This record gives sequence, C-alpha cells and structure tokens, in this order.
Amino acid sequence: MIPLDGSHLTLDQLIAIADRGAAVELAPAARDGDAAARAVVDRVADGDAPVYGINTGFGNFAETRIEHADLARLQVNLVRSHAAGVDDPLPPRAVRAMMALRANVLAKGYSGIRVDTLERLLALLNHGVHPRVPSRGSVGASGDLAPLAHLALVLIGEGQTWDGHRAEDGARALAAAGLAPVTLGPKEGIALINGTQASTAVLALALAGAEQLARAADIVAALSIDALLGSRGPFDPRIHASRAFPGQAASADNLWRLIEGSPLNESHRGCGRVQDAYSERCVPQVHGAAREALAWVRHVVTVEMNAATDNPMVFAEAGDVVSGGNFHGAPVALAADLLAMAVTQLATISERRSERLVNPTLSGLPAFLTTHGGLQSGLMMAQVTAAALASEIKTLCHPASADTIPTSANKEDHVSMSMGAALKAERALQLARHVLAVEMLCACQALDLRAPLTSTRALMGAHAAVRAVVPTLVDDRPPAPDIDAIAALISTSALEYATGMVVN
Repeated sequence: MIPLDGSHLTLDQLIAIADRGAAVELAPAARDGDAAARAVVDRVADGDAPVYGINTGFGNFAETRIEHADLARLQVNLVRSHAAGVDDPLPPRAVRAMMALRANVLAKGYSGIRVDTLERLLALLNHGVHPRVPSRGSVGASGDLAPLAHLALVLIGEGQTWDGHRAEDGARALAAAGLAPVTLGPKEGIALINGTQASTAVLALALAGAEQLARAADIVAALSIDALLGSRGPFDPRIHASRAFPGQAASADNLWRLIEGSPLNESHRGCGRVQDAYSERCVPQVHGAAREALAWVRHVVTVEMNAATDNPMVFAEAGDVVSGGNFHGAPVALAADLLAMAVTQLATISERRSERLVNPTLSGLPAFLTTHGGLQSGLMMAQVTAAALASEIKTLCHPASADTIPTSANKEDHVSMSMGAALKAERALQLARHVLAVEMLCACQALDLRAPLTSTRALMGAHAAVRAVVPTLVDDRPPAPDIDAIAALISTSALEYATGMVVN
C-alpha cells in the first residue's frame, strides 16, 4: 500500500501505481485534515454569503448565486458539462497516474471534499476501474478541467471506462467492481476537476521515460564510439570536472567506464587520428545538458505532484475559503517543453552517429553495414527512419507554453497549454526512443563486422541483449521489427541491466 497524504508522493511510487498496479490508501493523518476542511465547506454551504465554487456558478457565472436546494445538482452539472474532451483516450497507465495524483491533492486537506468521496476515488483506482479520458480538451487554465471531468463522471456512475482496448459503460463497470456511485455534495464536483493532474501525470511518466532514455543513450553511444574506433580520451574525468555540470560529469563517467579496457579501443591506440567528430567527442556535453534539463523537470514534477492546485482553497484553521490560481499549469507547461527539448538533444546526436556507422567514408566499414552492398541495402533505410524521426522531434520543440488563448468569456484570459505541452513531450520521447533503437541496431551490426575484435564485458552484455531478440543482419529483412524490439529493450531498462554495471 502506498499512503497518500498530499505531501510525500514520489515519482518512483507514481510509476509503481501507474505501471505495476500498486495499491493506494489514505494516510491516517490526512483524514483529520480533510474532515476539518469539509466542516468549513458545510458551514459555508449552509450560510447566505456567496462563496465561489460552493454556492455560485463557475467561470463567467461566478457572480451567479445558487440556491441551497440546488447545490448538489450544481456539482453534478459541473462534472457533466466539463466532460468535453475529444480524440484518443489516454492510456490506462496515464489515467492511473492521474487518479493517484488527484487523490493525493485531495488528501492534502485544502479541497474540502468528504473523506468518503475521496475513499471512493481510491477504491476506483485499487479495483482497476479506469475512466476513459480523452487526451484533448484542456488548455491548462483552471487546471485540466475536461480530462478530470471525464474521470469524475465514472465516480458518479456515468461516462465510460477504458482498458486500453475497449470502452465500457461507467455505471456497469462500477457495479462489476462492487462499487456504488458517489452522490456529490457541495464543492465536491469542483474539488474533483480543478487542478493540473492530467498534464502532470503525462509529464511525470514522460520524465521517468526520459531519464531512462538518457541512461540508455550513454550505453548506445559508448557502443557506437567503440565500433567506430573512437577515442576514450574525451571522457577523461579531469575534462568534465573543470566544467562542473553534474549531468555532464555523470554521462562522461558512464562512457569512461563502459569503454575502459575495450580490446577494440586498444586496437587503434596510436592510430594518428587527432580528434573524433562532435557526435562522438561531445557526447557528455550534449547528453549532460539533457540530463541537467531533466533534473529541473524532476524538481517541477516532484513539487507539483504534492501541490494543492484546487480553487477555491479551504484553510480549515482560519475557517476561510479563498479563491486563487494554483490551478494554472504554467510550471508544468514550461517543464514539459523543456523535456521535449532535452530528448531532442539525445535523438539528434544519436542520428548523427547512426549516419557515421552506415557511411563507409566515415566508418571504414562496409556501406550500410552489409557485406553484399548493391544486391542488398543493409541498414540504409533504418538510418533514413532515424533521420525522419529526428526531424519530426525537432518540430515538437516549438513551445506550447508560449501560446495562450482566452476562454470562458475572457474570465480565463491567460492559459498555460500544459496538457498540450505534456502530450507533445510524451510523443517526442516515443520517437527519440526509436531513434536510439536505430543507432543500437547499427552499432551492434558494426560490432559484428569488427569481429574477432570485441568490446568490453559491459558493452558486449548490451550487445548480447540485442542479439537475443535481433539476429545479426546477413540477408536483407524488414528493419521495422528489429527497431521496435530494441526500443522495447530501452523502455524496460533491459540494456542497463545487461551491462552488469550501474549506469548513472
């Protein structure tokens, strides 16, 4: 059980919830805070003073007073009307992350939701009842209103669920899990849908994948450099200590250790080559810059996962309900845009190494890494695919966070576009993973062509992991399945494990 208290959820725990089905529970201390905040909401709901989100309309209807008899209906109408998302649904892992993040925010004690309603949300997650959440429709203004409304619909016995393949009626899915729908009380609808948890969930999962990709990128680059008879000298720790970027030093250390003692590296000692190309020599500087960017993204994600992003916020000790703007997704949007740029660095330099591997003028190896050139094309088109993906990734670097468009009759006149930024970052990650897979495909083939010389035990372990699913290319075959198979090795950290060493 992972306890949710609104303050201590980690990225590793979120990944366990999203990908491994880890169960969650409300931390005991959070119950008291939620109950105290709820008491404030109940008092306000029974009073005559207009308070946004409790007894008024929403957005441009904020000045419209709602009668006490209609307060529950107001919250249901809010959920229904805001479920306006379109396009492909988010995958179940992203929905699980979103549900956990929303529950964690509610556990923080600033939303005024009933403990029972929060427990029902946790039960949905623990029973694997995943709402169908369309991926488009949020501008990251009052948070991710549309995605979170689709989540809340299932909680009240409406909407649809999604298992990644098939949609099911929400009420039917609740019944099958032995769960009853929630009857919303005052403020509970807005408490469920106001916040950045959809875009933060997508970004958090992309961050975990990008950090994984950065480690794999060092392994793949090391194998390419060794197969290209590159020098280990540029990874001398003294060089990188003089610049003092931790990400650069970590990448250089990985490369230094991965290539250390390589028979291939020793074979060209004193070859006379003065300097390698930038795509080999500057790997720590480029990979390191990406790592530095991802470190900042991790900071933002860690804060936002445990942030109160509701509106209005309930301060139980003072008995106050205060409207603010913590729902604005600007921090998430900027971080997501930076993540896209970080993985672009990993992809573009990787594509250049792939080109060097298949280019006989630059590699000294057979053209396109086939010994039957002309009759066979070898890995010619694999590199073309890497080039196509690298160019597409560059287009994804246009910052969504630089955009804004007024909504809600100009009440929401500056928006973050955090959901668009997060979706774009996730797409860039997927493409970059395949760019690295192409490089690994080429590097392993190049290493085979260098036989009987071999690389280090660590790099030969990574090579063996690839060869367990992708045989050496002898006769032409479609490279697409091979690229996908290696991308899967990257996404499961199998390349890291195969080295037998700790890759920072």
